[in-house]
Amino acid sequence: MTLPTIPLATVRHHHLAKHRLCEPPTGPGKGADLDQMLEDLTFVQLDSINTVARAHHMILHARRGNYRPRALDRLMAERRVFEHWTHDASAIHIDNFAHWRLKMARDAETLRGRWKEWRRAGFEEKFDEILKRISDHGPCCSSDVGENEQKGSGGWWDWHPSKTALEYLWRSGELSVTRREGFRKFYDLTENVIPPEHLNQRYLPEETIQTACSTALDALSFATSGELAAFWDIITPQEAKDWCAEQLAKGDLIEVMLETAQGKPRRSFARPNVLDTPLMEPTKRIRILSPFDPALRDRKRTERLFGFHYRIEVFVPEAKRRYGYYVFPVLEGDRIIGRIDMKAERARDTMAVRAFWPETGVRMGSGRVRSLQIAIERSAKLAEVSELEFAPDWLR
Repeated sequence: MTLPTIPLATVRHHHLAKHRLCEPPTGPGKGADLDQMLEDLTFVQLDSINTVARAHHMILHARRGNYRPRALDRLMAERRVFEHWTHDASAIHIDNFAHWRLKMARDAETLRGRWKEWRRAGFEEKFDEILKRISDHGPCCSSDVGENEQKGSGGWWDWHPSKTALEYLWRSGELSVTRREGFRKFYDLTENVIPPEHLNQRYLPEETIQTACSTALDALSFATSGELAAFWDIITPQEAKDWCAEQLAKGDLIEVMLETAQGKPRRSFARPNVLDTPLMEPTKRIRILSPFDPALRDRKRTERLFGFHYRIEVFVPEAKRRYGYYVFPVLEGDRIIGRIDMKAERARDTMAVRAFWPETGVRMGSGRVRSLQIAIERSAKLAEVSELEFAPDWLR
């Protein structure tokens, strides 16, 4: 049986629309508007690198030009989001908390064994001590514990036992992040952080599997079972594969072939009515994206959709270019037109633009250059710097 083929432009259009990158980036970017944005995106990755602004702030700013970091802080204080792990540390809409119990239970089992090999010994003996300390004295951060323990000298992940215990108790659900100061997490007992209506909600594993697959497909429109499992990273690839088979047998999924930028069609799943809903046409506005934007996080999918090869600090042989560390993808309409190397030098109150590399076939006429400069100006406002400084050879 010949499967229907979905044109690449349609696949890309759906992807951008579902990630809220077709619409103009207008709106207040705070309160109910930001809450809805987070509900639609389901999560944004948290990252400490602050070259322009931290990843989560750049993700939200790309969709709402008026967004400022304190708006996310307020939603956290109002418990509209919680912090936990997807593929990485993320801010997740609170409506998903009860489904995270499956991941927490699984992490409690897998991390205990894994961290016995990866971390320093003795972290399990610290559990009761840390829980009692927080119960008696309130929230704490990693620098508040392990006063008499040898601090690590082996880099970012060389944690002392009490720091490991804090992270384990967070990942397994006994503690939750109550706030951040800078990028430092403060932990409290989960019952003190998560609102009762979410804390007391329970789902069976099969209900969470259903929700994880269904919401991932809603966010992607077209996906393999592996992509559905990887979207949330709270269920296994086999669970996603079994779900797809069941839905396909019931007629609630269909198989399609997707055109790709490489020319090799890709077999995927979709809902039968996926093409029935009209989508907003992508705005032509240029946006500077975080490398961890949810629309780009899956690097292989990004290559299939946009023909855009992105790795942090990478040599691209076909382009004979070596890009600097943490360059930013640049989106115009439904096309990634290049990547930019820029840094907010806050001591000088300046956004220093070092280089922009257009993608092959992208012509940088005066109108496009001006649109890119306006996008840089918007990023400077997010970074709270006033001046722009362009290297003499910034346009490569």
